[in-house]
Amino acid sequence: MNLPNKLSLLRVFLVPLFMVFYLCNFGLGIWRFIIAAVIYMAAGFTDFLDGSIARKYGLVTNLGKFLDPLADKFMVMTSLLCLCYMSASDAVYGACLVVSAAIVIFRELAITSMRLVAASTDGSVIAAAYLGKLKTVTQMVFTTFAIVEPAFYSLELAIFNNHIISYVLMALMVIMTVWSGVDYLKSYWKYIKE
Repeated sequence: MNLPNKLSLLRVFLVPLFMVFYLCNFGLGIWRFIIAAVIYMAAGFTDFLDGSIARKYGLVTNLGKFLDPLADKFMVMTSLLCLCYMSASDAVYGACLVVSAAIVIFRELAITSMRLVAASTDGSVIAAAYLGKLKTVTQMVFTTFAIVEPAFYSLELAIFNNHIISYVLMALMVIMTVWSGVDYLKSYWKYIKE
């Protein structure tokens, strides 16, 4: 249980805290979205930090290879589910969120299952590839923006109220999610081709 792994665990524990502030008003008004976004960004920063420390000081472990992507998945999936819940009254945006969340969750479950097959076949631990890391960045950028977006509704600007930036970031997230998923399947097909 080295420092990078502790940071991954911290990310897991920050997710319920994010949920509390994002889903409960507490009389904070728009500040609840800002506080939730700050907690979410802090959790995202631990993702950058744990990987950097692990590589710099040679603290890469099999536990870290397992725990780091698991914490990322928990963070992203939870935030997407919260966003779907909060956007239920907006038919088009809500529907796009649900479809995007389904694609992300399907991809994450498929790749996690493949990792389990690889581990049970020959003990291999599949670490995150470059495209997988880029996918995680696009997911976190979209979810962070979508979390804080309601704080800007009072400005009455179409770019926020019509979710224009959110749609662009959501599309980028979906593209990277599918692309990285296909890349993993091609790279590690040997474990499941039978």
